[in-house]
Amino acid sequence: MADRKYAFSWDLIGDIALGRPNLGPTTRIEVYRLMQFIFRDVLERHYGTKAADDLFYEAGKMAGNEFFKHFCEGITDLNAFVLTLQNLLRELGIGILRVESADLEKGAFVITVSEDLDCSGLPELDSEICVYDEGFIAGLMESFTGKKFKVKEVDCWCTGDRTCRFTADAVEGE
Repeated sequence: MADRKYAFSWDLIGDIALGRPNLGPTTRIEVYRLMQFIFRDVLERHYGTKAADDLFYEAGKMAGNEFFKHFCEGITDLNAFVLTLQNLLRELGIGILRVESADLEKGAFVITVSEDLDCSGLPELDSEICVYDEGFIAGLMESFTGKKFKVKEVDCWCTGDRTCRFTADAVEGE
């Protein structure tokens, strides 16, 4: 692989207080969604929908892993992990997390995210769209448990539901 110009590092986040002394750390959701859906459009046009979805899932998974390392490292108790995530996702404006069911031993979870950053308020479409979120949750779960996870969105704002619901299942043999 050729040298990478933008290999992820938290240094790329920068010193926001220094760089944005007047505007601070927030922006409007329209700007985030503009960036996300333009990226998705360009990727789909160049590589097709499946490849775009795979790349969004992979990016979300990497983000989930990095998020865990940066904000949750050292948490080993499931309740403490969930509470930390709930507080962080709300504080950062990502969404309102709820765990509907959790079986840590089996590696089976049902997780909802309301007021989701990616899709809440969008028009109804014919499919779920939160592929990045699937990867993000997989990265979080893998980092917390040490097991590989497959995460699938089963309900989405864009399919008429008013919360995004995900199943997260440990993958055997990986």
